[in-house]
Amino acid sequence: MKELIKKSVENAMDYPQYNLLLKQLATTGSTTGEQTEEKIHYTKLNFKRSKRLDKHAMIPSEKLRAFKNMAEKQTWLVICEPWCGDVAQTLPYLNKIAEKSDNIHLKILLRDENPELMDCFLTHGSRSIPIVIMLDANLNLLQTWGPRSKAATKLVNDYKAQHGKIDDAFKETLQVWYNNDKGVSVVEDILETMEISV
Repeated sequence: MKELIKKSVENAMDYPQYNLLLKQLATTGSTTGEQTEEKIHYTKLNFKRSKRLDKHAMIPSEKLRAFKNMAEKQTWLVICEPWCGDVAQTLPYLNKIAEKSDNIHLKILLRDENPELMDCFLTHGSRSIPIVIMLDANLNLLQTWGPRSKAATKLVNDYKAQHGKIDDAFKETLQVWYNNDKGVSVVEDILETMEISV
């Protein structure tokens, strides 16, 4: 596992590289992995969402201070895909945290190109994303987080219990929830995962 993680970190993209990939895919009308109409559509949509969040998303200063004051350096290795809505709503906040903290190094891998790593971090047996793998300075595993905040997970689980599956109507509802939440749940969950008090 340690060797797999080390190799994965070495092969991972940084956020500007990921954003460039996302832009290229959206511009050319393609996506990663299987080229379905739905995935291409969501890749274009997620490019717009990410761009908006990169520009306008804010993280409260007291929360940023907590990340800045971390005692040790970490690498956050994020497994994701450009067509995933949860990724588009999470990754820009992770990047803003990493940008403001000298102690956090953000790296990004595509799930479907890295099945061996992904299968080490399944959620209830599924390859749900994004998954944030938090590593210490020596690339030892500290914690993982994802694929959604606890609040978003509850919304998803409640809807599945009532309707049996996630459909397009729910995806719109979840999008509205993300817009209203403004990354608060993601940031608070990650602080809690890392056992950092603000």
